[in-house]
Amino acid sequence: MRNADQFTIANKPIASIDLMEKAARAFVQTFLRDEFDTNKSVAICCGKGNNGGDGLAIAHLLIANGYENIKVYIINFSKKQSDDFAINLQRIEETRCKKTIINQVSDLKNLKADLIIDAILGSGLNKPLSGEYEQLVLAINKLNKKVYAVDVPSGFFAEGKLPKDYNGIKAYKTICFQRPKINFFFPEAAMATEKYEVVDIDLDEAFIQKQDTDFYLVEESDIGNILQPRKLFSHKGTYGHALVIAGNTNTMGAALLSSMACLHTGAGLTTACIPQSGLIALNTTLPEVMALPRDEYTRIENPKKYQAIAIGPGLGAEPENEKLLESLIMANQAMIIDADALNILGERPDLIDKLVANTILTPHMKEFDRLFGKHDNWWDRVQTAKEQAKQQKIVIVLKNQYTFICLPTGKVLINPNGNPAMAQGGMGDILTGIIAGFVAQQYTATDATILACYIHGKAGDALAHQHFVVNASQVATRVSKEIKVLISN
Repeated sequence: MRNADQFTIANKPIASIDLMEKAARAFVQTFLRDEFDTNKSVAICCGKGNNGGDGLAIAHLLIANGYENIKVYIINFSKKQSDDFAINLQRIEETRCKKTIINQVSDLKNLKADLIIDAILGSGLNKPLSGEYEQLVLAINKLNKKVYAVDVPSGFFAEGKLPKDYNGIKAYKTICFQRPKINFFFPEAAMATEKYEVVDIDLDEAFIQKQDTDFYLVEESDIGNILQPRKLFSHKGTYGHALVIAGNTNTMGAALLSSMACLHTGAGLTTACIPQSGLIALNTTLPEVMALPRDEYTRIENPKKYQAIAIGPGLGAEPENEKLLESLIMANQAMIIDADALNILGERPDLIDKLVANTILTPHMKEFDRLFGKHDNWWDRVQTAKEQAKQQKIVIVLKNQYTFICLPTGKVLINPNGNPAMAQGGMGDILTGIIAGFVAQQYTATDATILACYIHGKAGDALAHQHFVVNASQVATRVSKEIKVLISN
């Protein structure tokens, strides 16, 4: 992003101080939408670098927008200051804005404000806070005020491994420029900011797209480029046959959910391979889904006749299921492997090396660590997923609030949607069924996972507008509608 700043300044052309002003305007527009009561008092804590320069420009703009009670606190812990900070400091001194110099943490004791804007340190930090900065941030956090961070909370690493004991600013909201920070997508970010919003500051987009990176953000336009409408004269054979191997005596719901999701995604035929005890439930709930009764001797005859095979939801880790999974792997069959089938792989690491190219694994955190070793942070976990996907030539869908899709090419695609209302059992079963539905329709493993993760999250987001909690069945039945909307758009 620093390179993008410099390129934009050189090629727009635009002076760096004017780009800073543009960033401040974008921040203020978002801030005013959230905090429209101009009677509130605002304390803006500014370091002496460009992040502090942003803070000073924000102070100037808030005054221009009717805020009467603005006070700037200059954090004077360093002799150095950026040129743009100095220019904005001069501008502030020409206004009625109150200003206090903080030479030591105790100087902050009189800070009394309704809101705090954190513009102390920017995104270049790569080690935990210490000394006066650590004490300063501790004092601000102890005030228990609503904090808005400029671009990144002070003390938060924009990328790389996050320390276990975060000691930076705890923001209510971070308003960041042009792109989210990679680390905002990791669960550890919840310690630093409750939410974030990205604002466009008109950096050179073509330059950004040319940067060398393994990380990519999935956008709705990507989905539009992949999804294909149904054509005249197509039939059920056109859209493939999916086999869902799932369910056990006490976990038949997982099989029903996966099969339901596959059905609503558009597979031409869906067959559920389930225990005999689940046939009544399947025929009653999903009469469109065919059944392949499963017992301890079941082998899948001619697996190549299925365009997609998903295995694992509610399966159980019994020896016969281990044999069934092994037989499919040895038959050189690419599959979608989830839940108990992943747990079987965790006990049989020899099978991981035998997985066929373009097999799709869909682990949550604990399942992933059983497969590839324990990790104590998400940065390392994603790095391992990236390496394993590339080494094994498979797709790994590492599930969380934001899902990381790790491809055989070494790329990591971040799926940005989904929400906490979806935090209920069965959501993974739905995702597996959606992936199977797209694979059955001849989408590649990569495209099927991109589509499935995005549409799964989009369906959940749409439902969450009206529901405090969203259950898995609701998401499954919403999938077809979201696909239609995306194709129409």
